[in-house]
Amino acid sequence: MVKHNLRVDMTPMVDLGFLLISFFVITTELSKPTAMNLYVPKQGPPIPLGMSDALTILLDKDNAVYYYNGDWKDAVANNSIVQTNYSGTTGIRNVIMEKQYWLDKNSKSKEGRNGLMMLIKPTTAASYRNVVDVLDEATINMVKKYAIVKITPEESSWLKERNN
Repeated sequence: MVKHNLRVDMTPMVDLGFLLISFFVITTELSKPTAMNLYVPKQGPPIPLGMSDALTILLDKDNAVYYYNGDWKDAVANNSIVQTNYSGTTGIRNVIMEKQYWLDKNSKSKEGRNGLMMLIKPTTAASYRNVVDVLDEATINMVKKYAIVKITPEESSWLKERNN
C-alpha cells in the first residue's frame, strides 16, 4: 500500500480572507457616526427677543407639531397656533422657509433671515427623534439661532385640551 502525501491548496482561502478584510475595512470607513454641534447659551439674564423674529415650535406625542409666530398670548388670542408635520414640502421646513422669506422682506433689522430665533419646546411625551428632526430642519434651512426650551404650563395645558 502506497501512502500519498495529502496536499491542500490554501490559495482560495487566502483570497477569501483578503476579501473579507477589505469588506470590513471599507464598511467601517463608510459608516462613521456623525454628530451635530449643539451650542448652549451661557448662564445669565435672559436676552430680549423681538417678537417678530420668534418662531416657536411645540412638539407633542404621535409626531404632532404645532407652531406659532411671536408671543404666546397673541397667538392664542388670534387663534394662530397651527398644526403641521415633518414633510419637506408642506411641513415644518416650509414654515421655516416662509418665516425666513418674511424676515428678509419685512424685517427692520440688518439681520434679515439670520435674525430668526427658533424656539423648540418639546413636551415630555415627544420623542427624541422628533427633537432631532426639528434640529435637522434648522440645520437644513441654515437657522443661525435656535434653542431647546422648556414648555410653559400654558402651552402644555393648551396641548392637553387639544388632544382630548
